[in-house]
Amino acid sequence: MKLKDISETFKDDLKDPEFAQFYLEEALNDGFPNFLVALRQVVQAQKGMSTLANEIEMGRESLYRSLSEEGNPQFVTVAKVIEALGLKFSISSASATSPS
Repeated sequence: MKLKDISETFKDDLKDPEFAQFYLEEALNDGFPNFLVALRQVVQAQKGMSTLANEIEMGRESLYRSLSEEGNPQFVTVAKVIEALGLKFSISSASATSPS
């Protein structure tokens, strides 16, 4: 039996905005490279890379590179993707998320 890619397993779940939000928060907690990959997976599940790239006026190939594990996107690019998904950034105290 062939194992499925994690994004294939959760593709339907990633279409749900609440699940996607939680998924992205957890990915960000695991590090920025993981967050970029998770963001790409959410984009693919919800809108598709071509549609979102057109929406944020960016080349599809550039978007793929930006949202890869080795990606080094500008903050404005990540912000545009987040906004296009109907999400927003939030800042919280590091001590608020650390176990007591």
